[in-house]
Amino acid sequence: MTPDISVVLPARDGAGNITSLLTGIAATLQDRAHEIIVVDDASRDGTRAELAALQTRLPQLRVICHDRSCGQSAAIRSGVWAARGALIVTLDADGQNPPDNIPALLAPFAGGDTALGLVQGQRVDRRDRPSRRLASAAANRIRNALLRDGVRDSGCGLKAFPRMVYLALPYFDHIHRFMPAMVAREGLRVQTVPVTHAPRAFGRSKYGNLRRAAVGIVEPAGHGLADPPPSPAPHARTGPVRSHRPEGRSMSLMITGSAVSIGITAIQRPSAMPMPFA
Repeated sequence: MTPDISVVLPARDGAGNITSLLTGIAATLQDRAHEIIVVDDASRDGTRAELAALQTRLPQLRVICHDRSCGQSAAIRSGVWAARGALIVTLDADGQNPPDNIPALLAPFAGGDTALGLVQGQRVDRRDRPSRRLASAAANRIRNALLRDGVRDSGCGLKAFPRMVYLALPYFDHIHRFMPAMVAREGLRVQTVPVTHAPRAFGRSKYGNLRRAAVGIVEPAGHGLADPPPSPAPHARTGPVRSHRPEGRSMSLMITGSAVSIGITAIQRPSAMPMPFA
């Protein structure tokens, strides 16, 4: 059965958080046709082993593995390309985005509003260190001053959007932080919903505070915002597909899960569009 909803989670060194998070997603969506796609962005801990064990319990779980870290934006894009659902839900794999927020993200799409391009979560009572909250607030203020998108927490990982809306957007690194502005630029409506936030149980953030604030300055200033997406590599349903190698660089990709029957040998670096999947 083709899923209606694809939940995409970028993960890096998420061991300890993954099991409870994915079982929570499955429980939340047990009455909906869905799949869960975890993109492991070259984890160096026990994330892959934890995911392999979960696949025996969650048949809807698919796993994509990057052979080297390409960042959160590239991981999300790999997952969206692989997704089969018409609606995409994203959340972070660190356990700080409780999955019981997913119905609130999906509810606005129930009315069939074709002008709705994005439902963006906005965290209430954020459970992070003060330094991280300050860095995010600074980045959001800068972004709002430049883009005027009216969203106070575009960095929240809890988002829902039509797959085809996302794939029509220009791709650049950190696009996941600028989705509201990018979607609104296409003439589509952006709706925000309040979501809860949980403290981190295991691990630590892979995104430094200074870099978080810097992104709020560099990207809105025009770093690739208007660049058209490059052409994807050829499409194949079975066996390996030819690699597209911008500047001679590529990364290997492995997908596992009962719902997947293709072998992927390479994918573009974050500066280019990943290839489509069957």
